[in-house]
Amino acid sequence: MKHVLYFLKQIHSYSGNILYLNMIAMAGIGLLEGVGILLLIPMISMSGIVDLGTGSLPFASTFGFLELIPSAIGLPAILLIYVGIVIGQNIINRRLSVRNATIQQGFLRHLRITTYGAILNANWKFFIRNRKSDLINILTSEIGRASMGTQSVLQFIASLVFTFIQIGLAFFLSPTITVFVLLCGGILLFFNRKFLKRSLALGNRNFELAREYIGGLTDQINGIKDVKSNTLEASRMNWYEQITQRIQNEQIQYTHMKTTSQFYYKTASAVLIAVFIYLAFTMFNAQAAQLMMVIVIFSRLWPKVAGIQASLEQIFTSLPSLKAVEGLQQECKSAQEFDPRISTVTPLKVERKIECKNVKFRYQDQEDYALNAINLEIPANKMTAFVGRSGAGKSTLIDLLMGLNQPEEGEVLLDDTLLSSENLLSLRKAISYVPQDPFLFNISIRENLTIVFPEAKEFELWEALEFASAASFVRDLPQGLDTLIGDRGIKLSGGERQRLVLARAILRKPSILVLDEATSALDTENESNIQEALARLKGKMTIIVIAHRLSTIRSADQVVVLDEGKVIQRGGFNQLAEEKRSMFSHLLQNQLKATH
Repeated sequence: MKHVLYFLKQIHSYSGNILYLNMIAMAGIGLLEGVGILLLIPMISMSGIVDLGTGSLPFASTFGFLELIPSAIGLPAILLIYVGIVIGQNIINRRLSVRNATIQQGFLRHLRITTYGAILNANWKFFIRNRKSDLINILTSEIGRASMGTQSVLQFIASLVFTFIQIGLAFFLSPTITVFVLLCGGILLFFNRKFLKRSLALGNRNFELAREYIGGLTDQINGIKDVKSNTLEASRMNWYEQITQRIQNEQIQYTHMKTTSQFYYKTASAVLIAVFIYLAFTMFNAQAAQLMMVIVIFSRLWPKVAGIQASLEQIFTSLPSLKAVEGLQQECKSAQEFDPRISTVTPLKVERKIECKNVKFRYQDQEDYALNAINLEIPANKMTAFVGRSGAGKSTLIDLLMGLNQPEEGEVLLDDTLLSSENLLSLRKAISYVPQDPFLFNISIRENLTIVFPEAKEFELWEALEFASAASFVRDLPQGLDTLIGDRGIKLSGGERQRLVLARAILRKPSILVLDEATSALDTENESNIQEALARLKGKMTIIVIAHRLSTIRSADQVVVLDEGKVIQRGGFNQLAEEKRSMFSHLLQNQLKATH
């Protein structure tokens, strides 16, 4: 029962008192149905049409007024009353169904919004720790399964309320017979606990299978170019056939378990009714009307009891999904970067410098520091370039400067103010970041640009495109700015994607521009144009560049050389180039050799 209460607690946290109003309505439906059963047989008997011997029933005197009704219209009048009760019951039931659907769909949306919002506000460490496909799986499959559990909880409550009311009516008619039937039903429920355990185990297996399925698909679709270029279609198809076979087997097993439990209930129902009728006549000396009414009550009650079992099985199957969703929400909450309720933030303006003081950082579960004792000043409104071998710590340092990661030791200062959760959002508002692997949404060029600045005017869009040397190729496209560019901009070349992302970064009008090898896919002419444009920005914004092609940073005011997570050189481009036997000189010579 604790699992049902767990589900109920989550639903109540969303719906509040509406849930209890629904429970009252459920009780009303149960009462009306019970009254309908109580009225039907006594009213027919007391009308004089059929004598079922109802005079001994506890409520017989209630229907004495029926004797005053002429026999000619007695049956139509009685049946009309019965039909009216049934109609009233179904009107309430219809409204209740709509309310339950509102609760279920509202709770589903609540789970989606809460979970997605929590993910968006989690820090970068959270995304390093979790697979993207696991997050997608929870946002799609698992939240959907949790919603199915919500429906089962509402059905369970409805069946439970109805059951208690009908049992009360049965006790009113014949306590002895009711105790006998309930004892048999209780024994059956006890022995069917194994189906609930199986349902919980099945829910856990379904969760892991869905996680594996979404994870594999995400990896393969993201790497479809490698799959096709390396002729991996056969092996990937083999994987897909195997995992879908496992999913099929699990679904068949669930159906087998569900139908088996229902079979037990229906078989037991028939046996119990037969035994019950026999004992009622031979041992309890039941009157015809009394016996008939108890039979009617339990014939309607037993499917509800079977429904309770089915609802519990569905709840137990859905429980791992709801716990996974809640677990992710809690993990996101503990990894929250800043208060998501903050709506308006003024972009930070660095007036003098960004500074690292004895900064140390290492990734989770790693012994070696990715950054070790970094002491560094980045002057405001100047260009600083970071160079070094792959794995030297360049991107890790940029992530720290943008507040994506936090140092294990040391401080990152913005004009002598510590970078913390209080000013992190303000810093992010001031930054435009252009990654080495540019990302574009599967929407038009216009929408990809205005997503960072919705109020941008047409001329501002073209100014940003001109800056990024992208205006000419955009004009040549069939629909210009309104051209759809496909998933991740697949309809464009690598250089065109890079230029669009750079245009988007400039359109935001940042005070800090971060470029992570942002010209690597450009030809010599476009790269030269962008370098000239960046040079014109010096003095207007702080520019931070990660560069592998050293020719692109000749105009940098400061070049910082990293190796094994440490700053080993710092100075102007020409100054470092003249330092013989240095890391920078070695990198520069190797690139010069490669170009000849």
